[in-house]
Amino acid sequence: MCRLKDCEESNRRRKWGIMGLKTAAFAGDRLEKLRNSGVVSRSRMKLWIIRATTSILLWTCFVQLTALSETRGLRVLKGWPSCFSQESAAAAAALDAQSHLVRVLLPKRVYKNNGYLMVSCNGGLNQMRAAICDMVAIARYLNVTLVVPELDKTSFWNDPSEFEDIFDVDHFITSLRGEVRILKELPPRVKRRVELGIIYTMAPVSWSDISYYHNQILPLIQKYKVVHLNRTDARLANNDQPMDIQRLRCRVNFSALRFTPQIEELGRKVIKILRQKGPFIVLHLRYEMDMLAFSGCTQGCGADEVEELTQMRYAYPWWKEKVIDSDLKRREGLCPLTPEETALTLRALDIDRNIQIYIAAGEIYRGERRLSSLRASYPNLVRKETLLDSSDLRYFQNHSSQMAALDYLVSLESDIFVPTYDGNMARVVEGHRRHLGYKKTILLDRKLLVELIDKYNSGSLNWDEFSTAVKDAHAERMGNPTKRLVIPDRPKEEDYFYANPYECLLTQSEDEPLELTST
Repeated sequence: MCRLKDCEESNRRRKWGIMGLKTAAFAGDRLEKLRNSGVVSRSRMKLWIIRATTSILLWTCFVQLTALSETRGLRVLKGWPSCFSQESAAAAAALDAQSHLVRVLLPKRVYKNNGYLMVSCNGGLNQMRAAICDMVAIARYLNVTLVVPELDKTSFWNDPSEFEDIFDVDHFITSLRGEVRILKELPPRVKRRVELGIIYTMAPVSWSDISYYHNQILPLIQKYKVVHLNRTDARLANNDQPMDIQRLRCRVNFSALRFTPQIEELGRKVIKILRQKGPFIVLHLRYEMDMLAFSGCTQGCGADEVEELTQMRYAYPWWKEKVIDSDLKRREGLCPLTPEETALTLRALDIDRNIQIYIAAGEIYRGERRLSSLRASYPNLVRKETLLDSSDLRYFQNHSSQMAALDYLVSLESDIFVPTYDGNMARVVEGHRRHLGYKKTILLDRKLLVELIDKYNSGSLNWDEFSTAVKDAHAERMGNPTKRLVIPDRPKEEDYFYANPYECLLTQSEDEPLELTST
């Protein structure tokens, strides 16, 4: 009987304990529980301390490894964005995972903010791309906060795309958070100042040394809090800049400026289609109507076409050069090669006529008529419009910069890249291919080529002589390692930094610092 009562009493105690009832009858039990809870609390505290210590150690290791990878230079980034071949598919997945980790964990750089820098880029995709790299380096050097750049919407192409329509804006911000603070828009208090007109707007001097920004631009930022640079192309000098500035320009270009997932995915699709049929060449054929009108190069055009192109040039007041001698300009090597000249050049270089040639360009002026000789020599001419369904390109139509981004990705992955004119895309792709391991890029000597072509067409040279001369002239023009040409006091005539960023291509010493000098 007593045992039964003891069991009932025990059950009542357990029930009341679970319900949390406070009674004097169980004061002893509560005391015992408090003692036990103290032991449990101390055990839990020890467990949390161990976990926190482990997290700190892992975090420290990660930061050290990240810093070590940076001091070894940008070679670790060479897989991006050329990540579309079968051989590099696994690397692409690893880079995506690593990028996600960096977005979550990479510590922000802490510095005294000197103000805010707003920039409005001008030109086409690759002109703006290079400018963005320059502006990040300038913002880093001046210790200012950069607002995500505004892209050109008023140029000839009239592309309404925003930064986030072309580039992965979150990756851009987070991948650079250790270098510079980047915001999608100004903070509300500062934004109100801008809306009230308390802002300084200007176009910086072209090809300026970084010291120009320290001496001229920084005082304006400190005075007005916000400075808006309304032109950004070619505003930072090619040469004689601090090594850390040059390498940061590369880091932005080769790593931070990743295209949106939609553009990347479509680029992979185009490359997969091409790879299924073997090797391919990308021909950057600059023979669009706007290019011919702007340059005044009318070789092979009829009288009505010459008139049409001339009228177009006069219709745009910012195209300052109006009267142009097309023949003289061509002889000086200042015109893009025509499709007919390009066909002769590729044949002279012994390019296999059955290879796929992907034309990276806008709409070719007078289309199939002007492409007929090129297609006769190389029947496997393709474009993104012929490889993809119209539904694939539906969201990219009438967005020239997004279409150019697709061509950019395909150009990086091609077996050979051949630009017929040294415009911004040709030069930026050239430099990016050097960074990816000096992938073959045939840099055409247009001045020599038109001279040889004219001699061949007139009968002064037979085919064998012509072909030999073309091959000899380009044997050392395949994108191989070389230093940029420096012309003091004539920066516009120098080799372009982004075409050959050799400072980023050298093996960096393990103990060489990569810190930027800050103001």
